[in-house]
Amino acid sequence: MKWEEIRREYPEQWLLIEYRELDAHLNVVEGEVVAHSPSKEEIYKRLLEIKGGSIAIEYTGAFPKELAVMF
Repeated sequence: MKWEEIRREYPEQWLLIEYRELDAHLNVVEGEVVAHSPSKEEIYKRLLEIKGGSIAIEYTGAFPKELAVMF
């Protein structure tokens, strides 16, 4: 499933995506949604259950301006 389709199908959700393709900036271009939830904590719990694979965590909503993200 392409990223734009994923965003439309799972609005304002945290996602675990087994990706098939990333762009040059490591953004998901295409993949399969493994889990979704409005709760980020639920997604991190599910991540602990997954062994291997090419997994990305994404959020499909807008981030508040005051939010800082660090990797």
